Amino acid sequence: MTKTILVAGGAGYVGSHACLALAENDFTPVVFDNFSNGHKDFVQWGPYVEGDIRDREALKAAFDHYKPIGVMHFAGFIEVGFSVANPAAFYDNNVCGSINLINAAMDSGVKAFVFSSTCATYGEPKYTPIDESHPQNPINPYGNTKLIVEKYLSDLQTYCGFQSIPLRYFNAAGADTEGRIGEKHDPETHAIPIAIEAAMGKRDGFKVLGSDYNTRDGSCIRDYIHVTDLADAHLKALNYLLQGNPGKPFNLGTGTGTSVIELVDNIRDVANQSFEVTMASPRPGDSPTLVAQNSSAFARLGWKPQRDLNTIITDAWNWHQKMEH
Repeated sequence: MTKTILVAGGAGYVGSHACLALAENDFTPVVFDNFSNGHKDFVQWGPYVEGDIRDREALKAAFDHYKPIGVMHFAGFIEVGFSVANPAAFYDNNVCGSINLINAAMDSGVKAFVFSSTCATYGEPKYTPIDESHPQNPINPYGNTKLIVEKYLSDLQTYCGFQSIPLRYFNAAGADTEGRIGEKHDPETHAIPIAIEAAMGKRDGFKVLGSDYNTRDGSCIRDYIHVTDLADAHLKALNYLLQGNPGKPFNLGTGTGTSVIELVDNIRDVANQSFEVTMASPRPGDSPTLVAQNSSAFARLGWKPQRDLNTIITDAWNWHQKMEH
């Protein structure tokens, strides 16, 4: 029996790494992507359908043709600043599109639905590290749209028996160790690639956004998780559901916080390059500290991150170097 998984947004950063993990574990990933943020050269482990999750007919045709046993959903807008500037686009794609995809999966009898969610659903942390029972009170439209989809999935599970796992990522980072795929956004808004571009001389320097937070060095603290570890968690979540276990949300992070200043120092070391670092005003809506409590994913899924910050930065640096040549 062919174990086909529909991967919505599978040509994007985390989605493509999940496709690689699926292919290495005897699944056939079918990418469904409109390529607005994804890259055709990232589709390397199975067929693709060029389509938009807001298009019900295109979804139905893909499900009818490929008959997937499971779905991984990465087809969301993720840029917080864009969500504040254009909430309507976020709700249209992240909520309406997700509901279409979920309904299509349910109609076709899919047994496992894994949803790419976010720690942004928690909002301002009441305590850290953050566990799955922390109150969910997002502070921007991005977090709101992800939380609405989580609630929809939760209701379908309670009232219709449709099983799903929302995975709440902390900060996805790094690249495939073999350099086949990596992080490529336009415009780039993530700290590690921006600092790497500064180290490569492609930017004038790096701005630390906020230097007087109540943290050990005044800069924001984040939990950086290797994208390959994230992909492994999606695979484990999928198998957990396919084995008949009930769905529940899981945090995906390392449990270790790194400040922006520490991050920059580490990138300087790995790159063996100095670059200018300036302090700038904080971004509205940024929490001082976001660190995951990840013991639930270990207890239920048997998942544990394997790669440390140095590996994350080394893999990211190697990927960006490769992109230059």
